[in-house]
Amino acid sequence: MRFIVTNELGKLAKRLRILGFDTIEYENAKTPELIIKALADDRIIVTRSKSVGEKLPKGTIVLASTDIDEQVRVLCEKLNLKIAKEKMFTRCTLCNEELINVPKDKIEKLVPPRVYEAQEIFKKCPRCGKIYWQGSHLESINNLIDKIQRGK
Repeated sequence: MRFIVTNELGKLAKRLRILGFDTIEYENAKTPELIIKALADDRIIVTRSKSVGEKLPKGTIVLASTDIDEQVRVLCEKLNLKIAKEKMFTRCTLCNEELINVPKDKIEKLVPPRVYEAQEIFKKCPRCGKIYWQGSHLESINNLIDKIQRGK
């Protein structure tokens, strides 16, 4: 499933990317352009703006909550989304590009020494160059998934 979120949902966009969903942010919420982009890319529109949501096509999701975890839960519930653990951490949280694996020896000068020593697997965004590794956020994301799957 692919998403396009309006600019007030930047944190949700990042969270959806962490979960492995192709998600872009749309800075300009002018309705016709947003609809054209969503249709052209086969994306579901997600917004918090009721006024914008009223002008958008059926299937647009208008979220009421400002809580990120609640927003993800509502999307999972409304769209019957299944979060695949093998898809998690496969997209750049900044630009949405799919990450590529990078050999550890090629990354040493690009990450802090303690990270280099502690981690074995590194990924890199081919578009923006950001480096990723499994950090402490993995546990919080797994807790979110468990919460969603329990329906809480």
